[in-house]
Amino acid sequence: MNYDVLFHFDHDPQALDIAISNIKNYRNAFSEDRPAVVLVVNGPGVRFLDRDGEHAAQLNEVLALGVAVKVCNNALTHFNIDPARLCAGCEVVPAGVVEIVELQRRGFAYVKP
Repeated sequence: MNYDVLFHFDHDPQALDIAISNIKNYRNAFSEDRPAVVLVVNGPGVRFLDRDGEHAAQLNEVLALGVAVKVCNNALTHFNIDPARLCAGCEVVPAGVVEIVELQRRGFAYVKP
């Protein structure tokens, strides 16, 4: 059975806190054979990924757990955010919505906290 999951974050800091908590709880539920976990960030959510921002420690914690954090380049461009400002380990993808669809086609479950 496939337990790979994508968490989708796109709006306010409270939702990011919930997403990160969900991700940590999900990872902790599997002691062996851990599934792939991806956090896809698009829309206004990209404003909370600054490497010096208030959420940097939380993001670095999930990155250290092996979670892939994929960030929408369209949103970065729209909000005029330099990708170099992102937490180290974040991966910029061309379009967050396309990434979500591709992950779902590969069998990832979709969760939007």
